Order: sequence, then structure tokens, then C-alpha cells
Amino acid sequence: MIGVDTNVLARFVLADDARQHRRAVAALEADEDLFIPVTVLLELAWVLHARDATRAEITSALRRIVGLQRAHAQHPEAVRRALDWMDAGLDFADAFHLALSERSEKFLSFNANLARRAARLGARPAVSAP
Repeated sequence: MIGVDTNVLARFVLADDARQHRRAVAALEADEDLFIPVTVLLELAWVLHARDATRAEITSALRRIVGLQRAHAQHPEAVRRALDWMDAGLDFADAFHLALSERSEKFLSFNANLARRAARLGARPAVSAP
């Protein structure tokens, strides 16, 4: 298994450098299992957002990556949940923080918007201010 950095995934998705895009495609479609840390997915979401990608474009790109035949995302259920919550309106980072805190009784945050949206989605753990 090989780990994959954000810049490889960015070149794969953005195809903004033809040479690096070809190399990224070859690496990601090779006959090796790929480990994709959640931090890489989060950073890629930020890179795409900085490039003015829409929420739908970001979730589509992330789903494409974790859906690669040999891809193994760290915490795959949390990744799936975070992407679903992002589709439903949560910020990707907030969705990830919440999904990765699934064993917690509650999630403390001063972000009232997160608390409202998470409650509307029935997301667990519940979000509340300290």
C-alpha cells in the first residue's frame, strides 16, 4: 500500500499541469493499493475551494477519489458520513470533525451555524457551546 499526498490528488482532479496529471493518473490507476489520510482529503477540499469549486464539485471530486478501485480512505465510514453531511449543507471541515468524533457524547463548538445545521441533520454527536 502506498500513501498519497494532496498534491497528487489535486493534479489528478484539476488536470492543470498536463505532465503531472498524466503521472498522477498512472500512479492512482496502477496495481497498488492507495492509502488516503483524512487530512489529505480535507486539504484537497480546501485547495478546491480556493480554486472556487462549488460544494457539489468538491464532494464529487472527493467521492471520485475515495471511489477509485484500489483506494482505501482512512476512517472510511467517517469519510462517507462527512461527504453526506457536506451534501446536506455542512462545511466539509466541520462535517469531518463531527464524523470523526462519533464516539464522543457531544461536540463542543462556538459555531452556532454548525450546531443548527447538525441538529437539523440529526448528526451525532450533538453540537453545543461550552
